[in-house]
Amino acid sequence: MSGTLAKIAEIEAEMARTQKNKATAHHLGLLKARLAKLRRELITPKGGGGGGTGEGFDVAKTGDARIGFVGFPSVGKSTLLSNLAGVYSEVAAYEFTTLTTVPGVIRYKGAKIQLLDLPGIIEGAKDGKGRGRQVIAVARTCNLILIVLDVLKPLGHKKIIENELEGFGIRLNSKPPNIGFKKKDKGGINLTATCPQSELDTETVKSILAEYKIHNADVTLRSDATADDLIDVVEGNRVYIPCIYVLNKIDQISIEELDIIYKVPHCVPISAHHRWNFDDLLEKIWDYLKLVRIYTKPKGQLPDYTSPVVLPYCKTTVEDFCMKIHKNLIKDFKYALVWGSSVKHNPQKVGKDHTLEDEDVIQIVKK
Repeated sequence: MSGTLAKIAEIEAEMARTQKNKATAHHLGLLKARLAKLRRELITPKGGGGGGTGEGFDVAKTGDARIGFVGFPSVGKSTLLSNLAGVYSEVAAYEFTTLTTVPGVIRYKGAKIQLLDLPGIIEGAKDGKGRGRQVIAVARTCNLILIVLDVLKPLGHKKIIENELEGFGIRLNSKPPNIGFKKKDKGGINLTATCPQSELDTETVKSILAEYKIHNADVTLRSDATADDLIDVVEGNRVYIPCIYVLNKIDQISIEELDIIYKVPHCVPISAHHRWNFDDLLEKIWDYLKLVRIYTKPKGQLPDYTSPVVLPYCKTTVEDFCMKIHKNLIKDFKYALVWGSSVKHNPQKVGKDHTLEDEDVIQIVKK
């Protein structure tokens, strides 16, 4: 382990020393690729039977979505969790009280949302310190990450936590880079750019790919891409997760300061202790989760509005809906009747490829 850490430190030092300009872009790209590979070694230990997950970390996924809470000790993360979910999580004035992930489930707008405390993703976790690795594995499965910050010292903490998550291949509030990448058996590296590139040229692309021992591939840059973007695409193990910054302890600042905070993107100011502004927080959580609720209607009965079937926004076809209920449902499927915003007529007969929208009502007709 320490060998890898030393190599990482060495590369980081060299990158810090290197001036950024056109002449060094190529060299920096190479260093970034090496760094990405070393970091991956840290997260995924080589060889040997599993056994590396650690106690109390593989929390079974329940409910319709999972939210991970990350924050420094003593920013009020546990108070927020227990006040949101009534989950008892040991709250104490000293650091590192939360040692395992404490799950809680809240019901909101008919969806079951799992809350997880992700302890100790603090400086050095990505370098294998602490129990960071197991926590990161859980963090990567979250549908939304809440970074809890102390409103009195938010920016330093924010930067550190973002760096930790970035180092583990978690990309916050961003979309996958618009880069086409396809390995081939022969034909060398083919680079096509559909718009002007400020950082990547054929040389840099070739040297980054060579670092991964890739010598034949088609690469299409559809936006002005960076070396980091290309590395993300080649690594292929990045997760893109929405994130909300929760600024706690607003009872300790002035109204003027609060006005400024409200303008910061992805931010919600709260007081966990006084339970202030929880409605706003839950509303934003709902926006960022982008869940789609579908109500079922048995033949000849009224729709059941109490327990919707909840789907992630990227999987909302009638077939996805059927699979969520039971995989046999699609075998007997003849057509569906749908009421709601996804259809022109109410009801409308649709097939299994029809895409449903939030709060649609569906009735499945079997063969």
